[in-house]
Amino acid sequence: MRTLICGSMAYDTIMVFHDQFKNHILPEKIHVLNVAFLVPDMRREFGGCAGNIAYNLKLLGGEPVIMATAGDDFGAYMERLDGLAIETGHIRQVAGSYTAQAFITTDLDDNQITAFHPGAMSFSHENQVAQALDIKLGIVAPDGRQGMLDHARQFHEAAIPFIFDPGQGLPMFSGVELLDFIGLADYVAVNDYEAQLLQERTGRSLEQIAPEVRALIVTLGAKGSRIYADGQIHEIAPARAQAVMDPTGCGDAYRAGLMYGMLKGYDWPTAARLAGLIGAIKIARRGGQNHRFDFDEVAERFKAEYGYAL
Repeated sequence: MRTLICGSMAYDTIMVFHDQFKNHILPEKIHVLNVAFLVPDMRREFGGCAGNIAYNLKLLGGEPVIMATAGDDFGAYMERLDGLAIETGHIRQVAGSYTAQAFITTDLDDNQITAFHPGAMSFSHENQVAQALDIKLGIVAPDGRQGMLDHARQFHEAAIPFIFDPGQGLPMFSGVELLDFIGLADYVAVNDYEAQLLQERTGRSLEQIAPEVRALIVTLGAKGSRIYADGQIHEIAPARAQAVMDPTGCGDAYRAGLMYGMLKGYDWPTAARLAGLIGAIKIARRGGQNHRFDFDEVAERFKAEYGYAL
């Protein structure tokens, strides 16, 4: 079943500084900061929330349809998506712009300095949900501010059930706007930090927000996840990871697993366990799209982990 994924496409450039930032930043000179870090290790990854979600959903056997904006430098990413047989007809390339990019420098203490350039993402509102046909489920993931506002309204007007997943874009919106999103959405997905911010911005507790949607999903990192649905709270234990290498893209992997479970009609605990397992598979590899699996492998691991079959 076709799933419309509205969100960012991005390149992540990740660099490693073989020292500690604190050894090179003088507190008394912070007001005139002028430092340079030698970064011998660097890699460039395919990323963006829409790209990561679509990648994992495709591996599961889903039919992701990406709706996003990209720049003149998107050629290599487009070739990758075409090679994966992920539908790209609704990725709009904006002439004269760069694809969204994050430049991340990490020191030996895992502290990070990140610069993010939104680039073509700022034009996401030029895409229209109605342009994609035969969509059964959607998601509004982090993207350009106006695009997120417009796409939520368009999903609602088209009566297409969708997940509101504000992610790192949550601080862009006021409490009133967040309440509007919740009113339009069928589902809301946040991590534990975003859940706290959502409550502070809206003035409502999670227990008050949950009845407004079919399900409120809160991911808790290594502690698993919590699903508020049907008047119940489902506490979902984390799946065991074979290694813990890099959390980048784990939230997107979780959302892909959750959406696959929703489309298949799984109950909430099963869908959330599947989602957690996809996140556990991802965390064992660096980058958001360097892990591999197929549904049979996931089904085998699921049965071993939880004692029953998908």
